[in-house]
Amino acid sequence: MQQRVLIAGCGYVGTALAAHLAADGHSVFGLRRTLVHMPAGVTPIAADLTEPASLTALPTGLDSVVYAAAADGRSEASYRRAYVDGPAYLLRHLEDRGERLQRFVLVSSTGVYGHSDGSWVSEETPTQSRGTGAVLEEGERHCLASPYPTAVLRLGGIYGPGRRGLIDRVLAGAAGCPQGPPIYTNRIHLEDIVAAIEHLLIVPNPREVYLGVDHEPADTCTVAHWLAAATGAPAPHPEAPPAVRANKRCRNDRLLESGFRFRYPTFREGYTQVLGELGLLKNS
Repeated sequence: MQQRVLIAGCGYVGTALAAHLAADGHSVFGLRRTLVHMPAGVTPIAADLTEPASLTALPTGLDSVVYAAAADGRSEASYRRAYVDGPAYLLRHLEDRGERLQRFVLVSSTGVYGHSDGSWVSEETPTQSRGTGAVLEEGERHCLASPYPTAVLRLGGIYGPGRRGLIDRVLAGAAGCPQGPPIYTNRIHLEDIVAAIEHLLIVPNPREVYLGVDHEPADTCTVAHWLAAATGAPAPHPEAPPAVRANKRCRNDRLLESGFRFRYPTFREGYTQVLGELGLLKNS
């Protein structure tokens, strides 16, 4: 069934999602602070989610909303504007004008978990959140308290076409390998993010929270060494472990149980796609 969908925040994830939904025939509206070129079939909307007066520009008769805005900095104040104030203003505006959404999806982050001991976490795990993580969790609670059927997708580290920071560090021989116990990272490819959000827009009776990560939490050194071998770059150099670093292993069981299937189940398949697109695979 075709829907009228608002993507509130068309950055890296939101723009890719908007393009995919529009290609599938949905009526898609892409919100950004300033009018910029949008993918084919996406109607641009200029509005600032932190300025309630600007939200009068939003279309009516919406079926679904995806909140995919990102903070413009790393401070708690920046996170509060993006993940607490923005959703609050948007939801209040939608309620005040009587919108009857079928689904509201909030794109959040596994940064809500404050774990640093490499332990496994799931949607049921107490978050131990603090700092910006606590702000993220506050925003989640506000959205889940709205009158609309809401699903929160907590994403791990996002990678995919156009994001090559780690790849460039490896190619330049600047990638480090922290010594000591493993430091686990959790990732998800852009294409799987888009597919997961689309899945949550239509899955019947969604749970409140899902972890958006692939099947394999991977040690930092494992990923860097794999990229070096795949590209023929120098092996990562040993370095001292960071004084403070998030270190957890996220489970994706709930997302899988809902019927979702990953195109890129681990970083190997995902980075093979990215490297192949860039022509950087050593044996291609």
